[in-house]
Amino acid sequence: MHEHIATPHFPTIVWAFTYRDMQIEVTTTYHHGQQIYSAWVTYTTGSAVAVPRADSPDKAIAGAKQWIRTHFDWSDVTAP
Repeated sequence: MHEHIATPHFPTIVWAFTYRDMQIEVTTTYHHGQQIYSAWVTYTTGSAVAVPRADSPDKAIAGAKQWIRTHFDWSDVTAP
C-alpha cells in the first residue's frame, strides 16, 4: 500500500468565520517544507476549496471572499 494512503494527512484549521452567510475556513499545512494555506467555503448546498494554495492566511481569506463574490448572485443583497 502507498504510504500516503496508509497515513492520511489532515490540514489544521487556523481561522474560521462567517462571510455573507457562508463559512470560510482557512487551513494550513506543509508542502515540501513550506507552510501553505488553503481556504474552504461551506454554503447551504455544499462546500468547495475556494483557494487551494496561498502563501499567507491574508491571501487565502481575500481569495475566498473573492470566490464567494464571483460564484453567487449578490444583486439583491447589500454587501458589507
